[in-house]
Amino acid sequence: MRTIVLAALCAALLVAPAVAQPHGKGGGPPAAAAPGPSVTVSITIPAPNQTAIRQYYTRQAAGGHCPPGLAKKNNGCLPPGQAKKWAMGRPLPGAVAYVALPQGLLAVMIPAPAGYQYAQVANDVLLIAIGTRMVVDAVQDLIRN
Repeated sequence: MRTIVLAALCAALLVAPAVAQPHGKGGGPPAAAAPGPSVTVSITIPAPNQTAIRQYYTRQAAGGHCPPGLAKKNNGCLPPGQAKKWAMGRPLPGAVAYVALPQGLLAVMIPAPAGYQYAQVANDVLLIAIGTRMVVDAVQDLIRN
């Protein structure tokens, strides 16, 4: 009888599932953690700012005032015929000059997020990262004809 019980105990141990050791114990590698929720952050120009930018530059053009970087020709403010020298998601090239937005416009806008600034390049207003000059959003074609 004792032999049968001992044989049954050995058999149970052989087919029993292995018991996992806690992290750092038992010499094995730590168990992989379950993946957490992914987080996506999107920095954009808020809709009220887009409206304020368009209204400001439309009023300026109607009054005969061209924004810096736009050629004044006797038919209003027209952008130079050059191709855009910037691209969304890419750093603004060092050779591309930009100007700060006028204080009158900035005063009615929601401030740029920390680490970002608004900049005007020719016929566009860009939201760029300070330091890297990465273009994260834009209001394009300020003066539409």
